[in-house]
Amino acid sequence: MKRNWLYCTGMAAFMLLSGCDDHNQSRGNSAMILEGRTMGTFWRISLAGVASERKESLQKAAQQQLDQDDRELSTWKKDSVLSRFNAYRGVDPQPVSDNMADIVSWSLRIGKATGGAMDITVGPLVNLWGFGPDKQPVKIPDQAQIDAARALTGLSHLRVIQRAEGAYLQKDLPGLYVDLSTVGEGFATDHLARLMEKEGINSYLVSVGGAVLTRGKNAQGEPWKVAIQKPTDRENAVQAVVDLQGHGISTSGSYRNYYELDGQRLSHVIDPTTGRPIQHKLVSATVIATTALEADGWDTGLMVLGAEKAKALALRENLAVYLIEKQGNGFSSWMSPQFKAFILSNQGTTP
Repeated sequence: MKRNWLYCTGMAAFMLLSGCDDHNQSRGNSAMILEGRTMGTFWRISLAGVASERKESLQKAAQQQLDQDDRELSTWKKDSVLSRFNAYRGVDPQPVSDNMADIVSWSLRIGKATGGAMDITVGPLVNLWGFGPDKQPVKIPDQAQIDAARALTGLSHLRVIQRAEGAYLQKDLPGLYVDLSTVGEGFATDHLARLMEKEGINSYLVSVGGAVLTRGKNAQGEPWKVAIQKPTDRENAVQAVVDLQGHGISTSGSYRNYYELDGQRLSHVIDPTTGRPIQHKLVSATVIATTALEADGWDTGLMVLGAEKAKALALRENLAVYLIEKQGNGFSSWMSPQFKAFILSNQGTTP
């Protein structure tokens, strides 16, 4: 996946500032915490005003929902719905769930808006560079290998078909490989939020990996505050603080998920147009949107585009975006007008 998991004391992209005193029993306003593992990362739910006797059933329901999502979206599980679609070497439409059709439809829409920068068919390149289910390469891929992998990619080769009897995915390139890890965390986060609503809970913070969504107030009756972390190795270095106001947030960054090979630092963020890891100075792109899925899709595309193109896209699409760019030995930040409505404090510079 793209990011590390969210937890109260710090994480790769966010820190939860309000509600961290989950064990402050003396105040009588502690939050209920549910957590576990899914999709190669961690999930967490903070709840306010929920009776303690519901914890076990809610924990079980949340894990079951995420296990179901994983059985659909995983590229690591050979028997997942997505893995079976990727393994299929024909071009006939293949039946999928409405959930799968929805996440692919959103991905295609965002992919088109970003000019292909967010590309869920980039899997062959992700695998080539060692960030997928395949092993890390022992040497940097040559241009022939990159060209061969790129020939198996392209959003134009994938489409969603809606019929009376259900939804289908179709590829006109038999070797097309779809990788939904760039949006899977947001997708699963939205599912957890819907589960909480179904359970009659309207005050919560849910997260899967680096995607977060909130509703209502925390256990202290205050807004759920989330801090965007500085792109450094210091876990508690705060860049900005936001009140999500019932929205979803997601960050894509190039500063944590990488490896070094032949003296080069290689990011997990792959540019579909070059077939190579990004090399520009944009190190973090955060998006706030109505759903975590939308935020999770947009942040990847912005990260691939780089700072200037990302700014232009954010303004054109009226997106709530916060960018952090490497500047010499430090960092500079930029936020779109829409993002300012959520900001509580900002430690970065905004040119």
